[in-house]
Amino acid sequence: MITSEPKVIELRMREIAQLFNSLDPSPFLERDLDANAEEFIVSWAAEIPMHYELKLVIHLTTAPASTLDVSEAVRSYFHHRAEHKQREFSQLLWRGRLSLLVGVLFMSACLAGSELVKFISMGTVERVVREGLLIMGWVAMWRPLEIYLYDWWPLRTERRNLRRLARMEVTVIVPVQSI
Repeated sequence: MITSEPKVIELRMREIAQLFNSLDPSPFLERDLDANAEEFIVSWAAEIPMHYELKLVIHLTTAPASTLDVSEAVRSYFHHRAEHKQREFSQLLWRGRLSLLVGVLFMSACLAGSELVKFISMGTVERVVREGLLIMGWVAMWRPLEIYLYDWWPLRTERRNLRRLARMEVTVIVPVQSI
């Protein structure tokens, strides 16, 4: 359920150039945001519950030299970040499937080895080897279980937050110039 009234994130800066990475040679609509500005926006958005839409209000002390489409540049930037996060999420799930396959195969080999050791009656050594093989098999399952139980949640949340930022309204407020 999305609430109708967006929550506002406000930025105050001297000029619009501060919003973007000065080292990025890309055309304006494709430029990266400044790391500090991005961190500020993303961290504020993360604190606002997901059922609220967002609005970014940028207060400038200096009027921009030209009429740049800042809102499109900001939304485009977060759209690309959301796509990147989606690729990370997909790669994590692929790594989870591969890890699960490897883990299950290794666990099966450890269980088979444990059963084979039964036929070698060496008393305590037999039991230590069997238990060691079982422990190694379960340890091999650690990573796939970690991926499928815990690792995907933060990526999914970040992706949802970035998608919300990619569709937010952006308003630039410039000072009134006296004549």
